[in-house]
Amino acid sequence: MTLDLYGFGPALAAGTLMTIQLALCALALGLVLGLLGALAKTSPNKFLQWLGGTYSTIVRGVPELLWVLLIYFGTVNLMRELGTLLGHPELELNAFAAGVIALGLCFGAYATEVFRGAILAIPRGHREAGQALGLSKGRIFWRIILPQMWRIALPGLGNLFMILMKDTALVSVIGLEEIMRRSQIAVSLSKEPFHFFLIAAFIYLSLTVLAMIAMHFLEQRASRGFKRSAS
Repeated sequence: MTLDLYGFGPALAAGTLMTIQLALCALALGLVLGLLGALAKTSPNKFLQWLGGTYSTIVRGVPELLWVLLIYFGTVNLMRELGTLLGHPELELNAFAAGVIALGLCFGAYATEVFRGAILAIPRGHREAGQALGLSKGRIFWRIILPQMWRIALPGLGNLFMILMKDTALVSVIGLEEIMRRSQIAVSLSKEPFHFFLIAAFIYLSLTVLAMIAMHFLEQRASRGFKRSAS
């Protein structure tokens, strides 16, 4: 029995590549936003605490699909006005950029809480030891706090990335030709909905398995020194 793709194999492969690119770009943006949000929420500055808490609460309280639609359609007039000022009236935010911003924004809000929990899990004595050695706050963060925080946060971030990978399907509503959009086009032309949606499910499952393997490798690598010191 052979898998009949009705000539849509290259299109599905292109959609898979688009999904991977979207997920990785949103991941990069989300990690930065999540780290900044966690640092704000754990800061002694009350305004930064409020800012980080407001960001995570508002973003997590609105469905990801709405964020995709709000960012894509809500920036149309803004981008046109900006383009007019710059002499490029056709300037607009494309579907890929809107998807990256929306998914990265949502990932960052959840990652904020993951990073925050990891920071709070680090014993205060480790910071005090760094201060006793005469290290600056920046060096304490980069050399002591960040490596431990990364190790503690990795399992939670891995789960968030699995969700992010599947949430890339939401961007199909604004026309980005990722896996779901390509599958819908194939269904409309071939009249085989179960066939192509099953293939799409298999592609998502394969990407999830690969992401799980990569996360396992990262967790093992991040825990090497900890395991040696604990044994």
